[in-house]
Amino acid sequence: MITDSEIKRKGMDALINQLGEVEAERFITLIMREPFDYTEWQRTLWIDAGVEELSKKAMAYVAGKDQDGR
Repeated sequence: MITDSEIKRKGMDALINQLGEVEAERFITLIMREPFDYTEWQRTLWIDAGVEELSKKAMAYVAGKDQDGR
């Protein structure tokens, strides 16, 4: 298990890698500005999607990452 500090560092690295420094800071500001329940968001995120659809999206995502070299 990794420490809380390591999780925060890796999370920031992931945000910066995907969004860039400015947009990562903007994302954090947006999250802190309004109440956000991650667990509830995850419960309703794919509510209308079936397993097959989610599987296809996941495979397309992985294939796209492989092409980008990430």
